[in-house]
Amino acid sequence: MVFSSETFLFLFLPIFLAAYYLTPPKWRNLTLLLESYLFYGWWRFDFLMLLCANTLWAYVFSILVEKYQGTPRAKLFVAIGVTGHLLVLGVFKYLNFFIDSFAMLWGTTPDALGIHWQLLLPIGISFYVFHSISYLVDVYRGDAKVSRNIIDFAAFLALFPQLVAGPILRYKDLAPQFEHREHSWELFNAGWQRFLIGLSMKVLIADPVAPLADAMFSAPNPTVVESWLGALAYSMQLYFDFAGYSAMAIGLALMIGFRFAENFNMPYVSRSITEFWRRWHISLSTWLRTYLYISLGGNRKGTVRTYINLFLVMLLGGLWHGAAFTFILWGVWHGGILVVERLTGYDKTAQNYWWSLPLCFVAVVLGWVMFRAPDVGQAFQMYAGMFGFNGIGIRPEVAWMVSREAMTMLAIAIAITIAEPKMRHLWEPQITVNADGTATAAATSLVKAGALSALAIFCLMRLAEQTYSPFLYFQF
Repeated sequence: MVFSSETFLFLFLPIFLAAYYLTPPKWRNLTLLLESYLFYGWWRFDFLMLLCANTLWAYVFSILVEKYQGTPRAKLFVAIGVTGHLLVLGVFKYLNFFIDSFAMLWGTTPDALGIHWQLLLPIGISFYVFHSISYLVDVYRGDAKVSRNIIDFAAFLALFPQLVAGPILRYKDLAPQFEHREHSWELFNAGWQRFLIGLSMKVLIADPVAPLADAMFSAPNPTVVESWLGALAYSMQLYFDFAGYSAMAIGLALMIGFRFAENFNMPYVSRSITEFWRRWHISLSTWLRTYLYISLGGNRKGTVRTYINLFLVMLLGGLWHGAAFTFILWGVWHGGILVVERLTGYDKTAQNYWWSLPLCFVAVVLGWVMFRAPDVGQAFQMYAGMFGFNGIGIRPEVAWMVSREAMTMLAIAIAITIAEPKMRHLWEPQITVNADGTATAAATSLVKAGALSALAIFCLMRLAEQTYSPFLYFQF
């Protein structure tokens, strides 16, 4: 079940909201847990058992870590706990990759080695494993208190707005909201608006642009126009798909009183890759910095070690996205550029150059080609096309796959990313956090209400005519 499906919008969400608000406040976390399990189990009930086992593992080891806090046993228990989570991730996400790579090394196939099975990747496993690891490490570091209520903790890991594709949250940030959260019509309405904006980004822009990206990436030996068109289309599709999902998750959470941190902040206006990673998938870059970069020593062990750590973090960040050489090379690309920017000081001076913005955008787009390509060979075919090795113009056998709708939505997507810094406040609900921790949302003007109503109608029309379209980050 995905947020942009009719099943979710017209069945699950209304029932969930009705059940949630009819439940007495002290039992709402339990309702949230049960309905989140229903949401996840809708896909595969057996993998729901894996999520439950993961929850129990993290909960038990967090208690052991706290019990022996300050002693060597605490370090031992956090190591066992984290290793257990990494083993689960390793088996389900990377075992197929290692078997395929081993077979390829010997010039054969897994079938020829007598291995006739492939493990299915449980949806959301990369996210809930990271949630669990951050919880254990925070307890060990003393940054978070152990949850004494397993219902609250299980509801945190299973919280359906963020369960399958993030944002990546930390328990210490949400723990107070599980004890008490604010509900009001203004915040609910602001959440609904945010959800609708995210839904529009997904079904009105990302989905119509997707066939264009697919067609160009599948074209053999693409020309300059075809390859750049495909790369640009995918760059926009990925942003509007993932940022749209994050907006929907943040909106859903707000509708039930939770406040999630932002996950995107206009990444395509970045002037360096360093800045890009402060704006793109912010929760992941924060997680990698907090739990991987710092654990490796960060910048505390000398200049050379700092560069190595920076590079390793991006390499592993690439591998986190998927078990394939394309993701590893994408991580190498970003890690390498981050090292060069830091080495030359460009990360601090990029704002001074007018050309830094287009240069950064081109670097990001080149990276997305490797990220999107089904294999390294296909990626280099695209690069050959982008640099003019396969001709210039679009070929007749490819041109028929370029629809007017896709080109129109691609142009709109590019225009929105350019206008975002000046106009974002027009469509995003304005929420103010008061000194006492409560939040208030600005009133919706009639013009904005009319525009949102029109967006809702367009989304419904689009949903009625399109087939199943999962979010891109579900595969990670």
